[in-house]
Amino acid sequence: MSSTAPRHRTGSIVLVALAAVLLVAGLALGQAWVERLVPRLPEVPATEFALVLAAATAIVAVAVALRRAAASARATARRRALQSIHRGEIASGIRNRELVARLAELGHQGGSTAALPSRFSIVADDGGLSFWSGGRRPRRVAHFPWREVRTIRSDRAVVGSTEVPVVVVRVRRAGISVELPVMLSDPRLGRYALTDAPFFATVRSWKARHRAALAAEGLELPPLTGAIPVIRPHAAA
Repeated sequence: MSSTAPRHRTGSIVLVALAAVLLVAGLALGQAWVERLVPRLPEVPATEFALVLAAATAIVAVAVALRRAAASARATARRRALQSIHRGEIASGIRNRELVARLAELGHQGGSTAALPSRFSIVADDGGLSFWSGGRRPRRVAHFPWREVRTIRSDRAVVGSTEVPVVVVRVRRAGISVELPVMLSDPRLGRYALTDAPFFATVRSWKARHRAALAAEGLELPPLTGAIPVIRPHAAA
């Protein structure tokens, strides 16, 4: 073993020791400075501090509410615009990291959080599945013809401490096969992800369109997957 190793180890120990000394000295000096500074600060009554804190909280809450309202208005305008030019089914999707990563693998600009908004529109028509952003003038972020879609199935994903259903769309393009985890948004106020009967109805609709489009082109149909639960409204309540 080279003799430089002990010298290097000794140098490292000395540097660590000096850093520790400087850190302790800095903490000691900083504590003394804080103790001298605090008595010089003006006293703030508890009521005034509470009012300032409440005002700051209210401002933040209003800003968040305005941002959400603007996003909701934008999504509504986009949906109306898409309904006027597309005859297919329109759903709302929730951006998630897995979906963004899979789109990036396929080379889509949707593989960027700037291109795919937190709530985006999904159009399922005779031409395939497409993701849209924008407002009154929608912009198509990604498009998947039905011939590129291999399978459509339901699954579940973990969001925070809960599980939500997702539609897994397996796409093959240019020799690359990826599964897109599409999380559907519930349009009802105060809800997050679409679940139960509306979710499974959307999955069944996409699968039916997929099989019909492949049959029309004379292409091989995907294998039939397990039955998708049909949840009646009274059973889901």
